[in-house]
Amino acid sequence: MGRVAIFDTTLRDGEQAPGFSMREDGKLRIAQALAALKVDVIEAGFAAASPGDARSIAMIAGRVEGPVICSLARATQADIRAAAASLANAQRKRIHVFLGTSPIHREAKLGLSPADVLERIRVSVALARDHCEDVEFSAEDAIRTERDFLVEALSVAAASGATTLNVPDTVGYTTPDEIYALFRHLAAHVDRPEDVIFSTHCHDDLGMAVANSLAAVRGGARQVECAVNGIGERAGNCALEDVVMALKTRADVFGVSTGIDTTKILAASRTLAQVTNSPPPRNKAIVGANAFAHESGIHQHGILKNRETYEIMKPEDIGLATDGIVLGKHSGRHALVARAKALGFTLEGEALERAFAAFKDVADEVGVVDTARLMAILAGSGRGGRSSSWSLRKIDIRSPVSDEAWPVARVELEHGERGRVTDIAAAPGALDAAFAAVSQIMGVPASVDKLELQYIAADSDEGTADGQGANVLIEITLEVSGEFFSGRARARDILPCCLAAYIDAASNAEAVRRLRDTPSEKAEAA
Repeated sequence: MGRVAIFDTTLRDGEQAPGFSMREDGKLRIAQALAALKVDVIEAGFAAASPGDARSIAMIAGRVEGPVICSLARATQADIRAAAASLANAQRKRIHVFLGTSPIHREAKLGLSPADVLERIRVSVALARDHCEDVEFSAEDAIRTERDFLVEALSVAAASGATTLNVPDTVGYTTPDEIYALFRHLAAHVDRPEDVIFSTHCHDDLGMAVANSLAAVRGGARQVECAVNGIGERAGNCALEDVVMALKTRADVFGVSTGIDTTKILAASRTLAQVTNSPPPRNKAIVGANAFAHESGIHQHGILKNRETYEIMKPEDIGLATDGIVLGKHSGRHALVARAKALGFTLEGEALERAFAAFKDVADEVGVVDTARLMAILAGSGRGGRSSSWSLRKIDIRSPVSDEAWPVARVELEHGERGRVTDIAAAPGALDAAFAAVSQIMGVPASVDKLELQYIAADSDEGTADGQGANVLIEITLEVSGEFFSGRARARDILPCCLAAYIDAASNAEAVRRLRDTPSEKAEAA
């Protein structure tokens, strides 16, 4: 079975996209996650683009081991020397030289004749090779380049010392059939040593970046350039997680493998989301929140019998520990019985019917029924109202009196058994202080892994006279002792809504902890 190298450009092409700019410490975190993922090449940046990029590349080159560390460079002496300098401390390094080859790039951007372009390729690749044994050449806008000229350009690059020949679909224009035929043509006509490989770099402007990359692999490409979560210029790049799992899952079709440790995929995705504050969409393949989630009763029944009825991959393969069952208004009795059993309750006969009716009422009201609400239902508290759980009563924030002081939050919660409890906490930010006070009251030390805010405009017949009446919806994920718990809340004001969602997630963690502290014998649900 052949092997395809994975060239990650999250830190270069990915960061160039609006909304994905990263600080130097964030770039290092991502580079370390990519190294754990075992990508073959990390394109750490574009050294000549800015002093910050050069520093980031140098930092990653000196502190990240395993993958080849790469810097992009235009086909100029200054760029190539800047790239070489930034890579000086890398154990394994690559200079990635690019130059436009299509008619529109030659004429409109570069003002060069075909002969000038070939000479620029010859000189720049040779200079890069003087600084580094591993040199990649990219024919920018290769897809819109005349085939004969593209063959000539890549042949010149190989003769000048390039070890990887990249054929990018710079504007996301090609189709799978077209790019497959192109790579077959290049494999047959480009003059190159046997160890020089072809690479593909596809953009997603027409939504075909992954499909085109896979077609290029079938056509002979042995390196795929991609980015975590598919980020990149305009509509993005080929998503690393998609192409890697496609090659793994359908090895019978593609006949190749990668060196990726797929169990680190989710960790890399989450690291990127944290650094950029841009999580992938819920329905994103492989790493989206819904990728391995099932709410339909029919699907849940199948999953409970045999996961392969509705899953072609195991969530554990990407580093996700889940049973995939989401209890909501579309769930059926089979899912409820299974989850109840996992929580230590046996549901059958009339007890099942009562619990199922109460479950449906709660699901219609809140959408997803989390662990704490479900345990309240199973314990016989009707609609799942948390009589023995916490709710927010009051939040007061005291602003700092000096630049050195922190905001102080005073939070009052109410508990069905303990009554009202108040505590205070200080933190660099008001929201962090309020979260800390809640954790102190509930006895659930937690850190925020993710917080999403959605502004929900009021309908015209729901708003006030001045048109105000909107709500915010907060969805939060907390990390508690290495486990993740979700919560959500909807309210008029942002700060109380954030606290209510935090309490919701912490209540789930508390419910799971109580369950583990309870003797393991099964309880008959009332």
